[in-house]
Amino acid sequence: MTYTELSSTNGEAQTIVDTALRSAPPAELEPGKVYAFHTASGVHKIDLTGPEHTGIPPRKTGSTTVRDATSWIAYWVKHSDGNSEVYSDSERLTVTAVLDAHTDQTARWSGHRLVLSLRQTDAWKQWLQFDGKLLGQEQFAEFLEDHLPELLEPSSADMLEIAQSIQATSKVDFQSGTRLRDGQRQLQYVETTTAKAGQKGQLTIPETFVVGLVPFEGSEGYRLTARLRYRIEGSGLRMGYKLERPGDILRTAFADVVAAIGEQIDAPVMNGAPA
Repeated sequence: MTYTELSSTNGEAQTIVDTALRSAPPAELEPGKVYAFHTASGVHKIDLTGPEHTGIPPRKTGSTTVRDATSWIAYWVKHSDGNSEVYSDSERLTVTAVLDAHTDQTARWSGHRLVLSLRQTDAWKQWLQFDGKLLGQEQFAEFLEDHLPELLEPSSADMLEIAQSIQATSKVDFQSGTRLRDGQRQLQYVETTTAKAGQKGQLTIPETFVVGLVPFEGSEGYRLTARLRYRIEGSGLRMGYKLERPGDILRTAFADVVAAIGEQIDAPVMNGAPA
């Protein structure tokens, strides 16, 4: 009889507790925290730390690509910390920053990155496209006219005059070429037009000329020497140029970009690529 009364008493007490829990006013929970509650069925946990509750991602992630050193520095200043790492890759022409790199004591995600991916200018690509190739007279003259802003020595005005001379002698028979004392080349030709048939003439062209090119968007300009080339084929003339070691200029330009970045940051620039 005593046990029956005790069981009844316990049941009434639980009913009172359940009723009190159901009638309790709702409580406002703060996002960004974890709460634990004792319930009739045990401990219940509510996790409000996820981005769906806080509206904030748990960490910075993603890879941002920029095209010049100035943009790279601006992003670095905003997001880097004392443990950020920087790598330069001369083969890929990239400078990569791991903004959340590991610390000396703690592993981090290494998932927030900044990449400078240099893009070659149109002028650089166009000069490299015809490097070492021989073109017809008119095509070569038109190329020089289209690229007068990049011609430094002789001046663009002198090179324009040379281009016009090349165009004017497109209907002649070239016979020979000789090198003059000043290093220029003199080409001998005979007129083939009806009015001037048989009349001889000369076309003087420089052996070398200098162009100024900007290899990468947003980078500095560099001087390249080009050797003028020609070939007399039958009675026709084909012309072109050969740039002196453009690969060295490209590597120098990349090294200068890396050096400019290194001067603006406290972290060392390591040669290679991050994991």
